[in-house]
Amino acid sequence: MDSHQDYKHSVTIHTDDLAIVNCLRALSQFSQKSGNNRIPWGNTKDSDWRQNNNCVSFRFSNPYYREVFMSEIKRILPINLWNEVKMSDNDPASKTR
Repeated sequence: MDSHQDYKHSVTIHTDDLAIVNCLRALSQFSQKSGNNRIPWGNTKDSDWRQNNNCVSFRFSNPYYREVFMSEIKRILPINLWNEVKMSDNDPASKTR
């Protein structure tokens, strides 16, 4: 399960704090317990975040890993510094630009 197309369970997060984006990257890698745990945070570079109005999308191979991610960010990060914009079960990852 290392195909980018398999990582289709996404969540998009908005934050105005670049430090939070860096924390989200680490938490997404931690949450993806099998397969390629670097795919979830692909295309979340600082420039991607700025270009997408301070939003970044993380993609997981199954909804359980996405829920682990959401649970961890709710547990660790102050809720007033980020918000969930959308969630999808049909938003496959693409190779890093």
